[in-house]
Amino acid sequence: MAATAVRYLRSVGAPTTASPAITGTADTTDPTGTAAPVPAPLPRPALRAVREDERAPLDPAEFRSVLGHFASGVTVVTAPGDEGPAGFACQSFASLSLDPPLVTFMVARTSSTWPRIARAGVFCVNILGAGQGELCRRFAVSGGDKFAGDAGVAGDAGAAGVSYTAAPATGSPRLADVPAWIDCTIQAVHTGGDHLIVVGRVEALAADPAAAEAGPLLFHRGAFGRFSG
Repeated sequence: MAATAVRYLRSVGAPTTASPAITGTADTTDPTGTAAPVPAPLPRPALRAVREDERAPLDPAEFRSVLGHFASGVTVVTAPGDEGPAGFACQSFASLSLDPPLVTFMVARTSSTWPRIARAGVFCVNILGAGQGELCRRFAVSGGDKFAGDAGVAGDAGAAGVSYTAAPATGSPRLADVPAWIDCTIQAVHTGGDHLIVVGRVEALAADPAAAEAGPLLFHRGAFGRFSG
């Protein structure tokens, strides 16, 4: 163990023996009453992340293309607010923990919707069904009122608006005819590169067997799909 420590100190350029210099007032004395020398502090080893020459030369377009082969479901994450309801289409959603019940979703740090969800402190994950591709596209655009139309009143779809009711625990919009929904409060937010990793504690959830009969809405290589057979 001592030999390992010495090798480490040598590798970072630190001295392996105590310096005879006195760096300040001594805390101890020898039997003659003379101050004992205090060894100089060891230099702090240099800490680094991955060097630039160690990074894989990834092309962003190729990264998206390759990762696009991973098929996933699609959700719409919604939240209430004084300015009206907010929401965005989200492919990066997953269950995280059973005890306590936690889920997670990822959102771009540049998202204009995320600040509104963060202010609300709550959200509802609406899992979309096979026939809800247009609904997903509506929430995939940036900016604007995605609940627009005459749907300012909960439950009223209006001419072109989005029909929803308030989720039981948080009041977040629970979109009509979705196969399942998960009502959450924000538990934690972590940084993950150019995205944020949002962890939510599940307060309520349910599934609609009738809506689920059509199957889930899937997303694969930039296009919507569904199960067949």
